[in-house]
Amino acid sequence: MEFDYFRYNEGSPANNNRQGLLASGWRPFHREFDWEFLWQLMCNDTRELTQKSFNLASSIAETLGRNNYAWWANLLNIASENTRYEVEKFWNYITPDPLTPDYRYKDVLSTDTPIVQFVSRSSIPIDYVLNRLQEITVMRVLQLLGCPDIITQYYLERDFYFPVDKFVSWERLDVVNTVYAYWSKDDIWLQIDPYERGRRHYTLMAKNLSPLINKATYDLAIMLSGYQSRVGKVHSLFSIRSFPTDIQSFTDVVQQAVLNQHQLAILVHGKPGTGKTAWTQAVAKEILVPLGYVIFILDHDAIANFVPPTYLERICIIINEADNLAQDRASEVAQYNNKTEHILGLLDGTLYQSVIDDSGIHMQQRLVVLMTCNTTERLDPAMLRKGRIDLIYEFTHLFV
Repeated sequence: MEFDYFRYNEGSPANNNRQGLLASGWRPFHREFDWEFLWQLMCNDTRELTQKSFNLASSIAETLGRNNYAWWANLLNIASENTRYEVEKFWNYITPDPLTPDYRYKDVLSTDTPIVQFVSRSSIPIDYVLNRLQEITVMRVLQLLGCPDIITQYYLERDFYFPVDKFVSWERLDVVNTVYAYWSKDDIWLQIDPYERGRRHYTLMAKNLSPLINKATYDLAIMLSGYQSRVGKVHSLFSIRSFPTDIQSFTDVVQQAVLNQHQLAILVHGKPGTGKTAWTQAVAKEILVPLGYVIFILDHDAIANFVPPTYLERICIIINEADNLAQDRASEVAQYNNKTEHILGLLDGTLYQSVIDDSGIHMQQRLVVLMTCNTTERLDPAMLRKGRIDLIYEFTHLFV
């Protein structure tokens, strides 16, 4: 029976995982003795330390003092599993635990990977694209951080560590339980939790993640438009200096306003073919991207469900054909949709700043909204009210 039990135990999934950890480069973590830590125990936890010391001494004395065995058998029994367990338990008490994250860190950014896309014909996958953006951000931050100082994993009541000199990538790291990694220079922790079918949950924790997030999201653009939604880079066919002189002068005013204001809304209007959309793309690429703005291009469906991610410090929202979205609510057509309220909420900040979640990262955001329309006559009067639209300009020249 004993032989059969050990055969079964050796082939168990838990034991196979442990063997897999060792085979993939993980090594058992050996606690190091620390005089300062022991002194703290002696000063602050004297009673518990004394009790555990007596318990260990009593266990060893009982093993050595058995009368029904020879002295040499008792001596050998010190190396038995029970005695080793008591010694290891005492050693774990008098030595420092492996480093673990400080969950009081205020900046937390997490993602599941790989992101699973759920698409229905009745709605565009906004959540998928925003989750994909967050996944890209986390992975880029990890790429910027490089190799950590420590990588640990706790499994089957044992601590393991991965030699950092053999670290290649997080995707190739064998994860069977929660993994922790730490970068002392940046004071940043990473926690990896495994899911089924090879999926994982990555969580970054730090006192201040914003500098790394700003670097990780540089030059990113997100298009939320039906089944064409994607994350990439903003593209512009024309440079700012290829536009007519009056538009270039207006662009200079816009650039100065971007530098001076935390929130800025710009509306350009004119007949089709005057280069309004091309101008917004040129401004985004040549002015806003170099300043660290993440560009969001929203279509009619996306505007109704979009909330700016709180972990981004600088956001630009481009809304084309705003006259078809923010229509005068007094008109009959506008009664059948609520997109006007959503755009007004974005411009005011009331839509997404009225309730703040304590978890995660909340940047002091700078927001630029670029809108185009063919005519201002169909716009709701509340759109043009002072304090919502900062700059308005009419494009009059046909642009090729």
